[in-house]
Amino acid sequence: MRTRLLTTTFLISVAGLLIVWQRDARAQSSPVRVLASNGFRAVLDELGPQCERAIGHPLTLQSGTSTSLRQKMDAGEAFDVAVVTAEAMDDLVKAGKVSAPTRTALGRSGIGVGIRAGAKKPDITTAEALKKALLAARSITYAGDGASRPHIENMVGVLGIADVMTKKTLLEQGSVRAAAKVATGDAELLITLISEILPAPGVELVGPLPAAFQHYVSFAAATGAKAANPEAGKALIACLSGPSVTATLKARGMDKP
Repeated sequence: MRTRLLTTTFLISVAGLLIVWQRDARAQSSPVRVLASNGFRAVLDELGPQCERAIGHPLTLQSGTSTSLRQKMDAGEAFDVAVVTAEAMDDLVKAGKVSAPTRTALGRSGIGVGIRAGAKKPDITTAEALKKALLAARSITYAGDGASRPHIENMVGVLGIADVMTKKTLLEQGSVRAAAKVATGDAELLITLISEILPAPGVELVGPLPAAFQHYVSFAAATGAKAANPEAGKALIACLSGPSVTATLKARGMDKP
């Protein structure tokens, strides 16, 4: 009788340990859902495996413009971490969509010009050279909902060529689609963040805009207000913002804020 009781107690203990182990295993393997702006996507792609090992969770990544990601959040899209422009993050904090104390600056990127891989690169080193290149281009493209748009449109206005450029500008939803237009030859010049030009297939960077027209777009991260994995989200943000990521940022067309 005593032996049977001990055996039963042992089995109950083992079963309890298995339940705890399975629960912990599920917690460890549950993915961290990330909504990331196109401007930071290449950095996440590079650092993703390293950060997954560091935090003990796989990453599930969705990317788009900060505007389109905000629309997803407003529609109820679940997420653990948001990586968007600093301006968009301000709005998310005010709307209570993210945890304000976790907000962390990640990096910034300037605006540049891209062309189809192998095409002749125009001179854009000065304001006058850039004006000539834009006027000579058959067409240009950029993201209609991208963070660069207001700065691009201000630039062509200052150059005095807004009317001409409007007629040969192809607006796209997001920089990925805009870059694809250039890769296929449907547009001649791509104007967007350098961090979006460098990873684009079939596209080469001509260079940054001249200093007179350069503008930097900064990116920040924060955990979601209703994050399913808030601690893992914080660990991911720490991985993306540490001193060791500086070289990766530079290689991807960004620098520390």
